[in-house]
Amino acid sequence: MPSEFTGKHVTVAGLGVSGVPAAKVLHGLGAHVTVVNDGDDERARTQAAELEALGVTVRLGDGDTLPEGTELIVTAPGWKPTKPLFTAAGQAGVPVWGDVELAWRLRGLDGRKAAPWLAVTGTNGKTTTVQMLASILKAAGLRTAAVGNIGVSLLDAVTGDTEYDVLAVELSSYQLHWAPSLRAHSAAVLNLAPDHLDWHGSMEAYAADKGRIYEGNRVACVYNVADKATEDLVRAADVEEGCRAVGFTLGTPGPSQLGVVEGLLVDRAFVEDRQKNAQELAEVSDVNPPAPHNIANALAAAGLARAFGVSAAAVRDGLRAFTPDAHRIAHVADVDGVAYVDDSKATNTHATEASLAAYGSIVWIAGGLAKGATFDELVAGAAKRLRGAVLIGADRALIREALARHAPEVPVVDLDRTDTGAMLQAVQEARRLARPGDTVLLAPACASMDMFTNYNQRGDAFAQAVRELGA
Repeated sequence: MPSEFTGKHVTVAGLGVSGVPAAKVLHGLGAHVTVVNDGDDERARTQAAELEALGVTVRLGDGDTLPEGTELIVTAPGWKPTKPLFTAAGQAGVPVWGDVELAWRLRGLDGRKAAPWLAVTGTNGKTTTVQMLASILKAAGLRTAAVGNIGVSLLDAVTGDTEYDVLAVELSSYQLHWAPSLRAHSAAVLNLAPDHLDWHGSMEAYAADKGRIYEGNRVACVYNVADKATEDLVRAADVEEGCRAVGFTLGTPGPSQLGVVEGLLVDRAFVEDRQKNAQELAEVSDVNPPAPHNIANALAAAGLARAFGVSAAAVRDGLRAFTPDAHRIAHVADVDGVAYVDDSKATNTHATEASLAAYGSIVWIAGGLAKGATFDELVAGAAKRLRGAVLIGADRALIREALARHAPEVPVVDLDRTDTGAMLQAVQEARRLARPGDTVLLAPACASMDMFTNYNQRGDAFAQAVRELGA
């Protein structure tokens, strides 16, 4: 039991996926734990009762007041730095960690060798890339798990009974903001686009928090050749001596890059004499699905795996074994020569841009909660690919206006309804617009909560509507 926590008064900010494990771990280490939470709903009360039975103090409905005697705050990642709780902590000289920071400091606590972290962040593609990476590492015979922002507690991974050789870690910008000590074996930033700016305050602050993932890297900083901002973050990072910058590209790779040559994923970074040689890793067809942005995800995962010494054969086998989560550019069915694809997870313009780029002729189903986004650049870039558009949701007018400005010849169906049954009508209207060889693509570019519980329910509604077409 480490002396730094024994008898220490620690405040855990927020219940939920990260707060409950943090409170349990800290209590088990002998800390005096108080949990504060903004909400006081039924779920929070259930979680509070569980913790109080262990001897943890829980304060519901007041997440802004700093408990007396607090020596450390461990916060849920989504709590904004501007919260009064953190202002009070700063004035009192109380440090604030996230659950990732706590997990990092607890590695190897029980005497076991601390598993190195291969870390991934980016505006889009994080979960898929981390799952691909875990699949590759497993194919190499390594004990591993996909953890972090993917929904699996890092604290559970580093303090649980399972011993790992290496961890595939997804990290959000929120988590990175609160993790100043993190030093990964190798890390990747997949891409950068405006997101969560209300939380970070500016694009510069958002990018800086993403860039924290490279700090102290030992072997490789993997970046996206097509996204210069990711390379800029590598250049700005303070890494260990000998750590290399490794790019990934959908084009022919240069030295110290991974890329694509004649339908093959190839490595010119982790080979002897990379000026002249390349190693075949897999075929493009081994990537599921082989959409451009997903191939980029696969190359990033391969780069991190190769940095850890994984063989080319394991990269191939891991990619072949990988099955993407639902609602991520998932083929639902073909009906009358038209493909129906569910990419409900495309909840922002950056993700939707990648989704639209994967197909040649598209009837696009879009709309929902825009979260302050604008759509002119997205529509202008995709205009030539659009057969038609069907718009749903609260902020569909924003997309309709962008289509009128940049794709006036594209027929648009504007469904003036926000009930869940609108999806069936949207699919029926898309079928009317589509021609054999087209793809009807649900890539909303918006959040789902105006009509659905989450993007999963939205995708399920789309898939059910498609099944009814083919019935």
